[in-house]
Amino acid sequence: MFELLGIPAQALFSQLLLGLINGAFYAMLSLGLAIIFGLLNIINFTHGAQYMMGAFVAWMALNYLGISYWWALLLVPIVVGITGIILERLLISRLYHLDHLYGLLLTFGLALIIQGLFRNYYGISGMPYSIPPQLAGAQNLGFMFLPNYRGWVVVASLVVCIGTWFVIEKTRLGAYLRAATENPTLVGAFGINVPLMITLTYGFGVALAGFAGVLAAPIYAVNPNMGADLIIIVFAVVVIGGMGSILGSIVTGFGLGLIEGLTRVFYPEGSAVVIFVIMAIVLLVKPAGLFGRAA
Repeated sequence: MFELLGIPAQALFSQLLLGLINGAFYAMLSLGLAIIFGLLNIINFTHGAQYMMGAFVAWMALNYLGISYWWALLLVPIVVGITGIILERLLISRLYHLDHLYGLLLTFGLALIIQGLFRNYYGISGMPYSIPPQLAGAQNLGFMFLPNYRGWVVVASLVVCIGTWFVIEKTRLGAYLRAATENPTLVGAFGINVPLMITLTYGFGVALAGFAGVLAAPIYAVNPNMGADLIIIVFAVVVIGGMGSILGSIVTGFGLGLIEGLTRVFYPEGSAVVIFVIMAIVLLVKPAGLFGRAA
């Protein structure tokens, strides 16, 4: 086995793959956060709990109803998205005209309640969710083995992220969404139901978290803390990419995952903090983030 920079190639590429997988989850979750903040002006701290709900609903669908992984991948984001729509209609919609802090405190409280409910009922032990048989096994690339499921996660994440970016940035629907955040009265004058559009946008952002939860279930143990462990890193990704920047969230999510993987190879002690070090540097040099626009 050949070496790169004194590191066995298999060890180096394995860590890069691990970083790429982490980056896929960073990108999908920060994308949902960026959509909700950029279009609705809400800092959605519930996002980690909604990601955890996606994994749990997939686990419950399999164990209680016998619904397979592939159907869960389609149905669970819809179910989680509907719970988000209910939250938005009942609580979050009342805060759109208030300071960001109110939305942050409300969603943080909701996250604690949701995690507490799952923790009280299921405990904190991780529960397994099997990889679907169609994605079991691995591919021998010569310099490393690529598990099929991990490759699928990266591809599915890229497709979802790029598709979402295209819809928001390049289509008429995305133009309406962006215009509605700037001047809802004017957009409403064209006969567009702006409140409904905002509600569905929040539901879509939450559905992205649910989709990420289903993808994560076979990789990480399904447990009530899986969202809380990730949400701080995801917020750091959003800050580095630029608050509300769709493209910034995607590029920064995957990029930081790879940097984290490389750090784990060359300086393992720093892998837990490297993202926050980068965030501090970016905030010093460019406070609006790498892809953000100065206010």
